[in-house]
Amino acid sequence: METKRPFTSILAKLKDAGLRPTRQRLSLAKLLFESGDRHVSAEDLHAEAVANRISVSLATIYNTLHQFTSAGLLREVVVEPGRSYFDNNITSHHHFFVEGEGELIDIPASEVALSQLPAAPAGMKVSRVDVIVRLANDN
Repeated sequence: METKRPFTSILAKLKDAGLRPTRQRLSLAKLLFESGDRHVSAEDLHAEAVANRISVSLATIYNTLHQFTSAGLLREVVVEPGRSYFDNNITSHHHFFVEGEGELIDIPASEVALSQLPAAPAGMKVSRVDVIVRLANDN
């Protein structure tokens, strides 16, 4: 029986995306991709890294999240100016945003219907539509 090394799938994911698998990228990718679908802020990931004894600066977290996003491994969800979450589910879907709690909840793409989009400017095409439905407490 063949044993799988701990970083094998993460290593392949980074290499397939064209990213050099540095120690910090491997450690952060393990946190991001080995526990199912999740939405994480840079600050949350930094706190998680520190709790797991991964020595990394917040600036490195931001750089790595943006590199992963550019490589197609993550999707950035901007909920308001200066506030972003990074989603490791890169399939087509939308989000509920729970205001006051800072929580994102996935909405399957099939549950959102758009009847019309404006025509894209000349020489451009629509690459993706992101819908964020904002939720507030009902009291």
